[in-house]
Amino acid sequence: MANLIYVVDDERTITDIVKFNLEKEGYEVEAYDDGYKAIEAVEKRPCDLMLLDVMMPGIDGFEVLKELRKSYRFPILMLTAKEEEVDKVLGLELGADDYIVKPYSMRELIARVKANLRRLSSADITQADIRQFGDMVMDTGKYEVKIKGEVIPLTMREYELLKYLSESPNQVFTREQLLQEVWGYEYYGDIRTVDVTVRRLREKIEDDEENKYILTKRGVGYYFGA
Repeated sequence: MANLIYVVDDERTITDIVKFNLEKEGYEVEAYDDGYKAIEAVEKRPCDLMLLDVMMPGIDGFEVLKELRKSYRFPILMLTAKEEEVDKVLGLELGADDYIVKPYSMRELIARVKANLRRLSSADITQADIRQFGDMVMDTGKYEVKIKGEVIPLTMREYELLKYLSESPNQVFTREQLLQEVWGYEYYGDIRTVDVTVRRLREKIEDDEENKYILTKRGVGYYFGA
């Protein structure tokens, strides 16, 4: 069955071009020019991935993202014409998996889509097991993480990052390595995406006073504390 992708952008010319090219790649694509319509569509039939524009009338992409992240974990890539650092970081802080700055090449967009769906597909076939690290219990069958018995609401990208690091305790990974292995980007992507995702993950799983799971090797990257 083909993956279902929602393209949400109020510029009809953009959605038409993106829809045409993604359908050529074999995906099922639905386009929406309004954030409210996109939320309603997800509630009726959740997609496998969403391309979400930031600047839209009525309700902007950030608000749509916040609403969707209350209940859904599928990959969401923000489409933005803004170059400001604060806008990129805000999207990631709210739970976006990554962002693509307009104007973008169709080759780049398709590569990002494939990378995110490939990670999702590989997660589906991973052998399920239970892993415990101190107060943390990871159930890879349910894609669930608990700390002191409480389920932690992680996005799929946060979960994948934690799972990947935990598979190699005390091994330091550079941001570039994590971008390639967790996000699946060999040559596209911004390493700041990794930093923001690590920060979000730490806020959810670490104590306020110290980091004991996701540690930093200054000047190199990140590792999981055994």
